Amino acid sequence: MTQMNSVLKHYLLGIFLITVALFSTEAKAQHISENAIGLRIGSHDGFGAEISYQRALGTDNRLEFGLAWEDDDHYDAIRALGFYQWVFPIKGNFNWYTGPGASIGYIDFDDDFLHTEDSEVFAALTGTIGIEYYFDFPLLLSLDLRPEIGFGDYYDDFEINLGISARYQF
Repeated sequence: MTQMNSVLKHYLLGIFLITVALFSTEAKAQHISENAIGLRIGSHDGFGAEISYQRALGTDNRLEFGLAWEDDDHYDAIRALGFYQWVFPIKGNFNWYTGPGASIGYIDFDDDFLHTEDSEVFAALTGTIGIEYYFDFPLLLSLDLRPEIGFGDYYDDFEINLGISARYQF
């Protein structure tokens, strides 16, 4: 099952990168809102729900911050994320973006999961690549991939997190 998940993740990453390359042929001035706040829903290893905030640094780059959490039968976890992103126009109201990031988090295990109560603080180096659509009203929708390498006893491998976001722009 793990090998199948790995193949699926790499397949999705390949399709996503090809799509971005095909749409990135037309240049125009992109739109980056000064601020955007909303919710990102990601795959399970990305902790599910995340409150997300973006802050423009100029006409083609921004910072993104997130606070993710997961309340599961086997564990409770929370983590803070930060990214630096370069934003590139595609066509119409589409942009694509990419950039490096990092996160730090805390996970607390239920004793039934590992047969002991345990917890840990972990860190991860991550990146992001995504595509977004901004409407003429203050809504920004995006789809992204976040490859990451975790550093901790439990959270210690390579993962790819797929997520979708909706943000209010102001």
